[in-house]
Amino acid sequence: MSLLQELQDRSGNQCELCASTKNLRIYEVPPISTGGVDGSILACDHCIEQINNPETVDSNHWRCLNDSMWSEFSAVKVVAWRMLHRLKKDGWSQDLLDMMYLEPEELNFAQASGDHLDESEKIIHRDSNGAILQAGDNVVLIKDLKVKGSSMVCKQGTAVRRISLDQENAEYIEGKVDGQNIVIVTKYVKKL
Repeated sequence: MSLLQELQDRSGNQCELCASTKNLRIYEVPPISTGGVDGSILACDHCIEQINNPETVDSNHWRCLNDSMWSEFSAVKVVAWRMLHRLKKDGWSQDLLDMMYLEPEELNFAQASGDHLDESEKIIHRDSNGAILQAGDNVVLIKDLKVKGSSMVCKQGTAVRRISLDQENAEYIEGKVDGQNIVIVTKYVKKL
């Protein structure tokens, strides 16, 4: 059975956020989606557009979260939690957030995007040229780097695929080089 078919069966062939039945498609929940049914939702184009472009958010459209936040599926709850945080300046969304409960692993997944933080609190990772890095990006090393605690040297020009971000420090990212997961200082990488 295809992923689309599984999500259609799970959702009753409607948007898992607003219950629309028009223009439905798969939305993989970032930043590091597990993919498959557990890391994806079936959503309408209208919801996906507003999730991807915060400046287009229509607060009244998201009142639908009053129902979808109670979904039994983690990916749906995570997206609902993130959208409620974006709208927390509106009193009604803060009331819903106060009622909502996420398991610890769901909360970690929800917070990974940083949507719950004010702009002044967000940690922004930048490469050597000042480009913003996001989880899942690909970078290339701009300098030979010795890996602390080993004899390994990562050569300039080495590509590091699907990086993850250190949520505590804007200067560190993680990625695999030669099958080994290492921490890399952002000033030594360039985004591909």
